[in-house]
Amino acid sequence: MSLRGADFPRHPVRRVEARTGHDLVSDHYPASIPAVAQLLAAGLDLEPGVTFLVGENGSGKSTVVEAIATAFGLSPEGGSTHSMHATRPTESSLGGALQLVRGAGATKWGFFLRAETMHGWYSYIEDHPKTSGEPDPEFHALSHGESFLAVLESRFTGKGFFCLDEPEAALSFSSTLGLIAALQRVVARGGQVLCATHSPVLAAMPGARILEAGPWGLRESAWEDLDLVDHWRRYLAEPWAYLRHLRDD
Repeated sequence: MSLRGADFPRHPVRRVEARTGHDLVSDHYPASIPAVAQLLAAGLDLEPGVTFLVGENGSGKSTVVEAIATAFGLSPEGGSTHSMHATRPTESSLGGALQLVRGAGATKWGFFLRAETMHGWYSYIEDHPKTSGEPDPEFHALSHGESFLAVLESRFTGKGFFCLDEPEAALSFSSTLGLIAALQRVVARGGQVLCATHSPVLAAMPGARILEAGPWGLRESAWEDLDLVDHWRRYLAEPWAYLRHLRDD
């Protein structure tokens, strides 16, 4: 018996796999990163809603998000599928080694919010203003955190695929809560989100899936079991237990 169309997954990206014949070498960057090696060997199923990638610097979480964003057709420097601005290519070759399994009839609309390159995207948008619809906010006139939230409200629309790389870098505690509320609205509209983060506040978003990157590769984890959460809990309970080691050094 055939499945009806409604029974097929319709979120934008169902699965990420290695492209047949890719030329990445296992003992060279980026394939030498355990999280990347696992992705190339076993692929990664992505669910509807929000997926967070957490892990230490160098664990590969941002490399994976960047590569999946570029495989989807987004600029590695951030922006939408219609604003492919670029300055200097610095991205890894992983994106070209991946292929995506897309949902049935899923949109190709998406956006990549990358913290360290958004200033360049704001300038690109200023030089290429909309010719119809509501004009964009004056992103350069907003604070760093305000501009990030404005991007979410103006670009994270519809049932698209939305990638974020460490968006909390620009945000205060209260603004991070505002980001969670914005992502909840994205999910309510049928959008799919993939986000690399160091924030235990952001990673606590209800209903989100969490993948922890580390020497083991990628593993699904509960929020309360994350190394990230454990370290912040212990630090806030007794900061000096950490800071005294800096003094000794």
